[in-house]
Amino acid sequence: MTETTLTEVLAPHVTKGPVPGAVGLVARGDRAEVACVGHADAEGTAPLARDAIFRIASLTKPIMAAAVLALVDEGRLALDSPIGHWLPELAAPDVVRDPAGPVEDVVPAVRPITVEDLLTFRAGWGYPSDFSLPAVQPLFALMDPHAPQRLPEPDTWLAALGRVPLLYQPGEAWLYNTCSDIQGVLVSRVTGRPLPDVLAERVFEPLGMADTAFEVPAAKRSRFTSSYVPTADGGAERVDTPDGQWNERPAFPSGAGGLVSTADDWWAFARMLLDGGGPVLSAESVRLMTTDHLTAAQRTASDLFTLGSGWGYGGSVDVEHREPWNVPGRYGWVGGSGTAAHLTPSTGTVTILLTQLALTGPSPLPPVMRDFWAYAAQGSSG
Repeated sequence: MTETTLTEVLAPHVTKGPVPGAVGLVARGDRAEVACVGHADAEGTAPLARDAIFRIASLTKPIMAAAVLALVDEGRLALDSPIGHWLPELAAPDVVRDPAGPVEDVVPAVRPITVEDLLTFRAGWGYPSDFSLPAVQPLFALMDPHAPQRLPEPDTWLAALGRVPLLYQPGEAWLYNTCSDIQGVLVSRVTGRPLPDVLAERVFEPLGMADTAFEVPAAKRSRFTSSYVPTADGGAERVDTPDGQWNERPAFPSGAGGLVSTADDWWAFARMLLDGGGPVLSAESVRLMTTDHLTAAQRTASDLFTLGSGWGYGGSVDVEHREPWNVPGRYGWVGGSGTAAHLTPSTGTVTILLTQLALTGPSPLPPVMRDFWAYAAQGSSG
């Protein structure tokens, strides 16, 4: 490692603001450097500790994909299975004739949506680079990253989605977010059990992820952070407290972004992938999960989100050296709540950054995240 420490890299972003605090972890093998800077809230009521619990937002997506693949390994799903068998509401979707055209001008889908379409984000529902397209607007009502208690239960949610036409034909385009929520409903329908229970049994308990869940019980709330969004004047506005939206299980547990977790819990998940699946997945499922499945054209079209990377199942896969931290095969993702987690199979490196300050959009990424990755990349190559 270099002479600079991880604490020294993260601390200025808290001192200068508006990041209230951060927990960073850089690991190779079983050894980790962990830095905890700042506080659980902007008022400074409690210093952040290594076991602080954060809303991890889209770091939920790789975990959701692993749950789907666990059912594939078990033979209860196949990658080429049409999802309409379990989700009849989505069995015969319409597709807008022109992505920029009216939502009423539709044609039938040319083929069924498959499980793999969901995993690769190519089902036809989701967010493109242009958020203003008419067929995208209804999707905004079906997500709320700051208020999970607002969404309806899964059957109602799925029925509403089924009334929204696809933006592209199945398999044509990578579109962000919605497919992970559909995966959550699929896993619940296939198993006949609530998604939180399936994730606990198939992923969290085998890996010892004791603090990862869709809600934070009262006994753990002293470790739970507040969450913030940036303001126009460079400050931060609080949007949730430890006694707010995550104090009970939501009606709709979002497979796209509903989990809370800790740095060590996500590290356990990353080690499972580096170790070839362990008690959760087969080696083949890990290989598929961490392999880019997009065409060059699809990568180009998704650049606003993926920044030159491809997409595996549930997370991005680096395919080129665009930045110092981009190593071909590096897998992971970024959460809109101010979180990031990646693993690099070629070096065995895991990097996890958890903050409470939301991103302003898919890009550009905040300076604290870029500085964290640059530090980790320097240590991995040195």
